[in-house]
Amino acid sequence: MKFSFFHLMPYPYLPDDFDEAYDTSALTFPNKHFDPKLGSQLYHRYLDELEYADHVGFDGVAVNEHHQSAYGLMPSPNIMAAALTRRTQQARIMVLGNAIGIRGNPLRVAEEIAMLDLLSNGRVDSGFVRGIGWEYFAHSVNPTRSRSRFNEAHDLIIKAWTSEEMFEWYGENYEYRYVNLWPRPVQQPHPPVYIPGAGSTETMKFCALHRYTFMSVYAPTRVVRLWFDGYRRAAADLGYVPDPEKIALSVPVYVADTDEKAHREAEPALMWLFRRGLKQTMEMVNPPGYVSPGSLRGILSIDRKPFTALSYAELLADGYAVVGSPATVAARLTAMHEQLGGYGQLIGLFAIGPATREQTRRSTELFASEVIPALRHLGVEAS
Repeated sequence: MKFSFFHLMPYPYLPDDFDEAYDTSALTFPNKHFDPKLGSQLYHRYLDELEYADHVGFDGVAVNEHHQSAYGLMPSPNIMAAALTRRTQQARIMVLGNAIGIRGNPLRVAEEIAMLDLLSNGRVDSGFVRGIGWEYFAHSVNPTRSRSRFNEAHDLIIKAWTSEEMFEWYGENYEYRYVNLWPRPVQQPHPPVYIPGAGSTETMKFCALHRYTFMSVYAPTRVVRLWFDGYRRAAADLGYVPDPEKIALSVPVYVADTDEKAHREAEPALMWLFRRGLKQTMEMVNPPGYVSPGSLRGILSIDRKPFTALSYAELLADGYAVVGSPATVAARLTAMHEQLGGYGQLIGLFAIGPATREQTRRSTELFASEVIPALRHLGVEAS
């Protein structure tokens, strides 16, 4: 199994009256609450944490894109990835991912990922995401066009990476008289692609069709099993069994020396993540037309509480997060591996909300030194 350290780069310094005064940490949350001096310190601390994960043996370090939100401070994940290319040695640099559905110029994504691939000597993984509903509002893009824009941007980027001759592109959403990518990426035919999925059948089928890595997002284990099975069925319909490495579980993980200490430190961090960082209204997440009617029916048919209504005990019991000593975390992830029908990658969120630098570093160190060796064989057995 492969293990990656995923970072959201949150802004944890929310005002004391946040819970009562604001219904979200994104889009309409006033940026007067952002302190640039603290933000500068956070960026350097967060890059240090990603570089440390490479140092202690994680297989990948991952960044992603969010806009106008305290939940994640990376409107341009490629900038952070560029910083990591010169300060990491072994780990894959995973951009999970660029929100190509809201990009006015997706060709720029193809260019930047190609540059990153060259800078890292072929260590880049390129994730593509549609972006969350509020990010379409933030960019004045009609969310009903999300799927169409995403699919076309994807096709354009892949063709730009793989074509050795200039071509024209006249699509429904984008037009280019000249496409002639300089520079081209190191990895051929192109860097590996990851697609996060949150229940959309279109995403499962898309990943299976292109043989991309399907990655889960925040959900209880029973729901993630439905998603993974949907991806497996889509692959079976195409006549193949996906490699376990093409199935990635993403989950917050917190490790401390003892179970008691882990729960004492993790509870406030996870409560911040789910009750503050992920605080958002339904219309911000899924505006009308953002998902197809079929996918929406599937999402609504699953009985799930809003993130803000989940207790700490529910987060752990339902598999939204994994917390404990190294032995406890290893046992829990092993059980989840069986419950999910197998997975070949764990993409862990180790820097959680207001967790301190010292807490995050210790959690990272313990996971790398004691949990990874205990679980490494799972991927081998599954394959």
